[in-house]
Amino acid sequence: MASDHDIDRDFAAWLGPHLPMLRRTARAFAAPRDQHDLLQELTVALWKAQPSFREQSAAGTFAHRVAHNAALTWRRSETRRRLRGVSIEAELLIRDSGDDPQGPLLERLYAAIRTLAPVERSLILLSLDGVAYGEIARLHGLTESNVGARLTRLRQRLATQVKEDADGL
Repeated sequence: MASDHDIDRDFAAWLGPHLPMLRRTARAFAAPRDQHDLLQELTVALWKAQPSFREQSAAGTFAHRVAHNAALTWRRSETRRRLRGVSIEAELLIRDSGDDPQGPLLERLYAAIRTLAPVERSLILLSLDGVAYGEIARLHGLTESNVGARLTRLRQRLATQVKEDADGL
């Protein structure tokens, strides 16, 4: 029976010739700041798929197909995450019609954020920084769906609070 060390070494040897293709795929699908993360995702996808490789095609063809499908999946999830994570700041700036929309509006937003519980504050700030839901979930020991639900409620609450503060002026 092969040890975990042998399996890791065998995979590393199998992966080596495919790394340039993985790097090109990451560059083609991700912005520079996300390329390393995507490269890791592609490597994990290959690691998971490699046992199903039955040599019915060339190893390069198999690796390319797995990497391409993983990159497409990553891209779709990134697009959904970015759409879900539309910045509260941008949302509120669009609604504000004052002469200097950023100053008072952003201050009201951050005043509202300061009223949140520490975990909620962390969730919303990580979201505003564009951190993926999965990473936020790992940081806080939550599920990704729980992070999404909490952030949706927080965004609604903050938008309402900022609007009420503005109406009260």
